[in-house]
Amino acid sequence: MNFYSMKAKDIRGEDFSFDALKDKVVLIVNTASQCGFTHQYEGLQRLYEYYGEDGFVVLGFPCNQFGNQEPGENKEILSFVETHFGINFPMFSKIFVNGEETHALYKYLKSFDNQEVLWNFEKYLLDREGNVVEHYLSDVEPRDLMEDINDLI
Repeated sequence: MNFYSMKAKDIRGEDFSFDALKDKVVLIVNTASQCGFTHQYEGLQRLYEYYGEDGFVVLGFPCNQFGNQEPGENKEILSFVETHFGINFPMFSKIFVNGEETHALYKYLKSFDNQEVLWNFEKYLLDREGNVVEHYLSDVEPRDLMEDINDLI
């Protein structure tokens, strides 16, 4: 399995191929609008703006598997993140990150450390070759990733 061979539906329902991200540093986050970590959207947007010109991108994947904290439809989620946090990094359609319906992307990500996703706002950092280089738990704030991102930029 290769990151660049996979696809997902963006939040508007359009196919998105990850091969469009070749040679970029990628941060993938499972998100939720009603979580104690939802404030991290602000920090994620800041990272995206700060490093974007250096070939860095954040990808947000809404997920409702933890505490029913992302119950909305994709259109509602997009409106929420744009209105409350000014998000303009790529957001994707809701997915499953654990269980029988786990999206292929998350199967790939979790193979890095063979850990299930425990909660919303876990983060996976990928290098410019599409390899997972780090997995951060929910309580790691986006600003705390800057040193690791700098090492890859």
